[in-house]
Amino acid sequence: MCLTEKDEPCMETTPSHPDNMTLIPAGTFEMGSNDAESPYAQPVHTVHVEAFYMDTYTVTNLEYRRFLSENSRWQKDRIDDRFHDGDYLLNWEDNSYPAGRANHPVTWVSWYSAIAYALWAGKRLPTEAEWEYAARGRLSGKKYPWGDVLSAANANYDRNVGDTTAGGRYSANGYGLYDMSGNVWEWCLDLYDDDFYFTSPRKNPRSGANEPEWIMDNFMDISTERVLRGGGWSASPEALCVAYRLRLLPMNTTYDYGFRCVL
Repeated sequence: MCLTEKDEPCMETTPSHPDNMTLIPAGTFEMGSNDAESPYAQPVHTVHVEAFYMDTYTVTNLEYRRFLSENSRWQKDRIDDRFHDGDYLLNWEDNSYPAGRANHPVTWVSWYSAIAYALWAGKRLPTEAEWEYAARGRLSGKKYPWGDVLSAANANYDRNVGDTTAGGRYSANGYGLYDMSGNVWEWCLDLYDDDFYFTSPRKNPRSGANEPEWIMDNFMDISTERVLRGGGWSASPEALCVAYRLRLLPMNTTYDYGFRCVL
């Protein structure tokens, strides 16, 4: 029973569910793959992750525009040169996203700008383990969030659409998350390390020596390669495998790099 300081009954409350986020329950899974499509996702190893919330959709142009309106230092004409590669928000006109694409995922964003957005939203980027656990959607040992067979009915990839699509066009996975494979690559928090899976801790692993909170607090001072997951609209079929890992410098941007956040 809940009591106040005066030993009087108090109201017990359940934390409110964050808007547009999905609860990913705590659990244990086999991370990685022995398939040839995912050569840097070995060895397969058992991982436990605590419960967290994840954005149901990738961050959209409209959401990113709201962030920019309150954070002028990240606007297209004001962002510091060290936080991008020269193509930041390349498809935007000044601080306006392409017409008719409010609900499309924001692209041409760097790891730095993704972190800045996440901090503004009171969230952070997912670790590799969190991302893969969520992407698998309760399925064990499958290549994709929906199973082992890939087709254009499942996801936006291999230029079969030719651009991004709005969230919700394809079916959600077992956790109710959309576009975990295809549409855009998604930035993760972790340092990229080819050998990380050989030394990965069993519980809540992340690559690198620093805690997620330290990374978020000191992201502007980080220059090491980061991880992207999921494959984008131009990605080859193998890149859509939930275990596939891509490495890039944190200032890199392009037409199918986006992100989603966790809490």
